Amino acid sequence: MDDLILRIASSDDASALVSIYAPFVKDTAITFEYVVPAEDEFRARIEKTLQSYPYLVAICNDEIVGYAYTGRYHPRKAFDWAAETSIYLKQNSQKLGIGKRLYEALEYISVKQNITNLYANIAYSETEDEHLTRNSVEFHEHMGYTVAGHLHKCGYKFDRWYDMVCMEKVIGNQKDAPKPFVPFPEIRRKIDIQELNRKQT
Repeated sequence: MDDLILRIASSDDASALVSIYAPFVKDTAITFEYVVPAEDEFRARIEKTLQSYPYLVAICNDEIVGYAYTGRYHPRKAFDWAAETSIYLKQNSQKLGIGKRLYEALEYISVKQNITNLYANIAYSETEDEHLTRNSVEFHEHMGYTVAGHLHKCGYKFDRWYDMVCMEKVIGNQKDAPKPFVPFPEIRRKIDIQELNRKQT
């Protein structure tokens, strides 16, 4: 989408992002969350993420059509260089290149943070149903992720059990000792939004 613009999210985006997220909670097993978070809760989530990691929104025709962010993969210190990705797109906005743009932007920032490994935990079922397809797995495969683990029947939603697969993408040098992790606020002012968008073309 040539008219798509990416920018860093703010807590003021909470209402728009909740409206995107809500159908995934209510109608799908893509998220294992049961209850749609309140706007104040979502605002707090955005603010907490931005304390250490990027949170991006995609805008088309002045409307937010998707968002993506990273977060700490595990609290132990040795996992400083691993981050977990999350992405949600407005309904009927899939397969238009929005997800690719957001993920490429996250990778661009993650490299600047000295992150080496990105992970995505994805709900999965051997048999697709009305609540879950394999679109997310296929998207991540397209983005260069590979399956690193498979948890069986670990999530229960809509009166049935779902699996989860962990997909991984290595984006940094793992041959040498890593440089220290850089929290997002320390590089935020150095992120040129025009450059961020240009990276996606």
